[in-house]
Amino acid sequence: MAIVASSTYMHIKNPGVKKIIITIDGYSSCGKSTLARQLAAQLNYLYIDSGAMYRAITLYFIQHRVEWNDHVQVKTALDSIHLEFVHNQISGYSDMFLNDENVEQLIREMLVAEKVSEVAAIRAVREFAVAQQQKMGAQKGIVMDGRDIGTVVFPHAELKIFMTADPAIRVERRFKELYAKNPNITLHEVKENLELRDYIDANREVSPLRRAEDAIILDNSQLNMQEQLDLVMQWVEDAIMAHSS
Repeated sequence: MAIVASSTYMHIKNPGVKKIIITIDGYSSCGKSTLARQLAAQLNYLYIDSGAMYRAITLYFIQHRVEWNDHVQVKTALDSIHLEFVHNQISGYSDMFLNDENVEQLIREMLVAEKVSEVAAIRAVREFAVAQQQKMGAQKGIVMDGRDIGTVVFPHAELKIFMTADPAIRVERRFKELYAKNPNITLHEVKENLELRDYIDANREVSPLRRAEDAIILDNSQLNMQEQLDLVMQWVEDAIMAHSS
C-alpha cells in the first residue's frame, strides 16, 4: 500500500523549495532501500540504489568469471561495464540495467548477496562506483543509500541518516524476504551471511562502514514503516529549512 505524505509536509515538494542531498547508510537488512524509495517518492527526488550498482558489478564478475584478486582482470572488467537506472512504469521505481540488460531480479539472488561485500571492498570497484554516484548527485534532489554515502560519496550532504536495528530483527526481515524467493533458504544461512557482510563492511580497508559524525541515528527495531517515514520526513523538513536560510 502506498504511503501518502501528510499535508504538513506537502510544501517541501514545491518546485521553488531548495533541493538537498539525503544519504542513508547503515547495516544490511535495516530497510535502507525501502526508506530511500519512500522519501524519493514523497519529495519527487531521484532515488539512487548504490547497493544495486555494487550488486550489478558483482553479477558481471560472477558471470564472466572475473578473479577479483587480480587487479588487471578487475580493471578490464570495469572498462566493459555500463550501469544505468531505468524507470519501471509498473513498479514506479528504477530498475538496474547492466550493459543494457535488466538485472534487477538477478542481483537480488543469494549468489550475488554472498559475494557483493567482497567485490565492494575492492578499491578500483569503489572508485568506479563512487565517481558515477557523485555525477548522478551533482544537481542535488537525490536520496542515496549504501555504506559510505555520507562519509565518502557525499560528505557534505545536507541530511545524513545512519540506520540500524537489532541483529535478530534484521535476520528475520532478511529471511522473510529471501524465503519468498527461495523456500529452501534457512534462518542459519541468512544469519551467517548477514554476520559476514557486517564484518566485511565494517573492516574493509577502503571506505569501511562508519557513521558520519553529523549523521542522525535511526534505530527502527520498534518502528513500523509509517512511524519511520513520519519521523524522517520531519528531519527532512528541518534540514531543508536549515539550508534555505
